[in-house]
Amino acid sequence: MNYKLIVAEALQEQIGDTLSVEAIFNLLEKPKSAEHGDVAFPTFSLAKVFRKAPQQIAADLGVKVTSPMVAKIDVVGPYLNFFLDKSIVSAAVLKDVLTQGEQYGDLAIGAGSQVPIDMSSPNIAKPISMGHLRSTVIGNALANIYAKVGYKPIKINHLGDWGTQFGKLIVAYKLWGNAEAIDAEPIAELLRLYVKFHAVAEEQPELNDDAREWFKKLEDADEEAVSLWKWFREESLKEFNHIYDMLDITFDSFNGEAFYNDKMQEIVDLLEEKHLLTVDNGASIVDLEKYNLNPALIKKSDGATLYITRDLAAALYRKRTYDFAQSLYVVGNEQSNHFKQLKAVLNEMGYAWSEDMHHIPFGLITQGGKKLSTRQGKIVLLEEVLNEAIDLAHQQIEAKNPDLPNKNEVADQVGIGAVVFHDLKNDRLNNFDFVIEEVVRFEGETGPYVQYTRARAMSILRKAGDFKVEPAADYMLNDAYSWEIVKLLQEYPETIQRAYEKREPSVIAKHALHLAQAFNRYYANSKVLVEDAGRPARLALVQTVAIILKEDLRLLGVKAPDQM
Repeated sequence: MNYKLIVAEALQEQIGDTLSVEAIFNLLEKPKSAEHGDVAFPTFSLAKVFRKAPQQIAADLGVKVTSPMVAKIDVVGPYLNFFLDKSIVSAAVLKDVLTQGEQYGDLAIGAGSQVPIDMSSPNIAKPISMGHLRSTVIGNALANIYAKVGYKPIKINHLGDWGTQFGKLIVAYKLWGNAEAIDAEPIAELLRLYVKFHAVAEEQPELNDDAREWFKKLEDADEEAVSLWKWFREESLKEFNHIYDMLDITFDSFNGEAFYNDKMQEIVDLLEEKHLLTVDNGASIVDLEKYNLNPALIKKSDGATLYITRDLAAALYRKRTYDFAQSLYVVGNEQSNHFKQLKAVLNEMGYAWSEDMHHIPFGLITQGGKKLSTRQGKIVLLEEVLNEAIDLAHQQIEAKNPDLPNKNEVADQVGIGAVVFHDLKNDRLNNFDFVIEEVVRFEGETGPYVQYTRARAMSILRKAGDFKVEPAADYMLNDAYSWEIVKLLQEYPETIQRAYEKREPSVIAKHALHLAQAFNRYYANSKVLVEDAGRPARLALVQTVAIILKEDLRLLGVKAPDQM
């Protein structure tokens, strides 16, 4: 039940064909204050058609528009302010949520079509750092949101498992490494070697020549180079999967850069066939001047391919494999020019589907306002952050509820959920500074606050004993505190659609926070469990809040414990 749509239909009956129901719906506003009603309609757009002042149009419509859902209409200047019938609307909304459960808000926009999502994509032989968190959790949340609106997401971990860095790593291993140290602590030792290589290469630049030589051997399938590369890759994947298990994130594909080694020549051949390649100082480029972009460098003068060559091969492979409706790349904001070039080259090749490819940029996580860099060894390991968050959650659970069953499991869910929620509550394009003590708090705009609110709702339902919600019943509420909740519940399908259209998980996180805040105000001002005629409706409301908060958290990739 969409009360905005009901208001739009009631208005359209009186306005006539001048404006469609959809056009009226899009003009409806949410008043800043509840005192000014639940929905407002500005009449300015009708002034030319009716040849009347907007104030007069509002006055005329105010006495004509009727709907059983509308309790009264106030005319304030050029605005019609609609006050809905709380009892009727609350009964309809609660019935919808209770009947549909976690499917409430599901949409059929995608019609089952596939959407590959390029996300996370750490580099082999380097640890997963806080720098990988955003791509990983934003990509996972978008996959959940896209599934909610009817698509089939394909989560692709495009591993950084190729490039000259492997030449550097092989040189470093052969100079300073040993198998026992790597077996004992694979990623830590490989990172130490990588950082040492860069430090020593500052004084001995000839090491970079050695690295290029070893990478060339790897490209030429040299047995020793390939063996070391496979070993580094396998050890790294074990470490990565441990982190992904902590986050409860899975992938449909781990096809990384190396997967496209035998697929790039086709791209070069196609570009030549279409007469798109030109040679500039020995390098092969595609001119993108008409797009106001720098030339796309396809092959260097020594014949080596580049990221864009590989990404062109990946795009073509994904279109052929998944026949995607959309293809998403959840990659930092600093890569925006790369994706503009990628789409432009594909467009030049005649692939209209390049318009269905979307770069999903995001800002940086900083510490003390500064970006973190792997090369200088200034790295904050994601696993260490998650473990610290779990410890902080454990301390707060011990203080609040020492007898809680499954304390360790709940601490995991709260600590990890806190880190994920904090990332996703921020608009993805914004940078934000990470202070863990602020993230893992049970108060304020945090994940634990939303989890705790949902656990409170579950506690109330347990205290209600043998009460059972009847989804088909008419549960009517008309107080101001429950009404704020009902409006947020009613808006949920619109919220889901907005999160999808903006590709913005923070829309869901903000809904969860607003719903939790509204519920806590309701709980503070209502005697939910008092035995009277209104008790079943109040408990039905509590149940709907528990359902939607859990679904909000699920979409974000955060668990919702029943007790905290």
